[in-house]
Amino acid sequence: MTGALSAHPAGFTAFSGSSQAMSLVAFCAVGTLTLLLCVMTGPDHDDLDEFYTGYGSLSPLRNGLAIAGDYISAATVLGTGGVIALCGYDGVVLALSTALSLMLLMFLLAEPLRNAGRFTMGDALARRLPGRSVRIAACAVTIAALLPLMLVQLAGTGQLMAFILGFSNESLKTGCVVGVGALMISYAAIGGMKGTALIQILKIVMLVGSGAVVAVLILRHFDWDPGALFDAAARQSGAGPAFLHSGLQFGNRPDARLDMITSELTIVLGGACLPHITMRMYTASSARQVRRSLSWAVSIVALFVLVITVIGFGATALVGPATIAAADPQGNTAYLLGSRAAFGTDVSTAETLLFTMVTTAIFLTLLASVAGMILACANSLAHDVFAARVQEMPARREMALARLSALAIGVPTILLATLVQHHSLQPLITLSFCLGASALAPALVYGLFWRRYTRSGLLGTLIGGSLSVLLLMPGTNLVSGSPAAAFPHADFNWFPFTTTGIVSIPAGFFFGWLGTVLSGRRTAQEQRRQYEAVEGWILAGAVRRGR
Repeated sequence: MTGALSAHPAGFTAFSGSSQAMSLVAFCAVGTLTLLLCVMTGPDHDDLDEFYTGYGSLSPLRNGLAIAGDYISAATVLGTGGVIALCGYDGVVLALSTALSLMLLMFLLAEPLRNAGRFTMGDALARRLPGRSVRIAACAVTIAALLPLMLVQLAGTGQLMAFILGFSNESLKTGCVVGVGALMISYAAIGGMKGTALIQILKIVMLVGSGAVVAVLILRHFDWDPGALFDAAARQSGAGPAFLHSGLQFGNRPDARLDMITSELTIVLGGACLPHITMRMYTASSARQVRRSLSWAVSIVALFVLVITVIGFGATALVGPATIAAADPQGNTAYLLGSRAAFGTDVSTAETLLFTMVTTAIFLTLLASVAGMILACANSLAHDVFAARVQEMPARREMALARLSALAIGVPTILLATLVQHHSLQPLITLSFCLGASALAPALVYGLFWRRYTRSGLLGTLIGGSLSVLLLMPGTNLVSGSPAAAFPHADFNWFPFTTTGIVSIPAGFFFGWLGTVLSGRRTAQEQRRQYEAVEGWILAGAVRRGR
């Protein structure tokens, strides 16, 4: 979510008092119920496998629902819906890229990750290249990649709640950020993997279920003809037929097509390798369960792509881009406005209940998404940094460290979110995906499949890829040089692309190759023998160490 949301968008009837009251009651009930679920499913004090992986006890369907829930964040629902509503075809391509990203994880990385890792990304990378430096670097990149996404979703909580509930007091908005953040920390610290998985399952069922009903209602407005819906959206968009063709999102610049391709590649690679997604691979008890879980996840995400496409086009056709942009320049209210417009002007009690379900699903999406990210960061900090310092840390102590780590990650995130909540945060979303694509993706591909890869190459990938992103991101057109940028009145746009991927992704692979080459033949041969010793475990799951 980016930008500031208006509680009463111009040109659109404010949500009714009954809808606001029911939404408030539903939010309180959901917060209480989900916290109770975490307490009931929380692990024992000395059981690390239960806290980190939930014993791999979830069935493929439930694990697939949890993976899809982690993958579809609030930023995805509201941000992608907004791009579809304002940019048409380009938004649909963006939504399809998210599904393609999960398919990449399914076919290329899922089984080797599950075989190589135990609890964290650091486990997977250190399986063949052990060393404290590897684990610390993996933890640093994990936090760097997920912190921006957490900030985006937490910072938008106050504005989103104000938009739904109709208040405008700044103190109340900040209170919403703090309260929701506290709930998220509690989910991660108390429930562990199993608790957050149950919340993800509840969230994805409500989100897809309510969205599917809204999509059906929108199609009913157009006599069940998707073509009529698309034509009406194109007419209302103000762009005419161009709304249904590539080009609106990236403009008419000479490098617009290259920018679009690079952006989609960044989403595909980055989304597949973000740590809160890959950690779900360790919850499967077998390679077969990984495949089946991801089959369910891909199907659910594909269904949601269809749902959000219909709702996005429906918002443009029924509400209009001017009203959507007036509520939020990035279009983040399009999903809610489209859902509200699907009911027409005469809203019955049943439709009010359904809209309350939609708003509750968005609220639950906020809670679940950030809880999963906090858990991934806390697990990495406790397991890869603190527990790796000693030979054998007692399980009870590591569990306590993991819970304290959730607090150590969550509290600064809440404070930062309250400071940046009124700024455009689109660059932060892009930063997370760029770090995933430029540092984590090359490290996983090389680490899992390249026999010659060395520890120096791995550190070169993680550090070099991350630095490439951090150096290039301030110069992109998301930060300055355009009205929608984070600093719209400044112009230090020296890197004229939306993402850094065109340079940073090749740089990540290059630094990994360079570090390996510079390691020397002897070191490369020694570490190649280390890989050959575990190659059967990683690629075929011949042995499952640590289980």
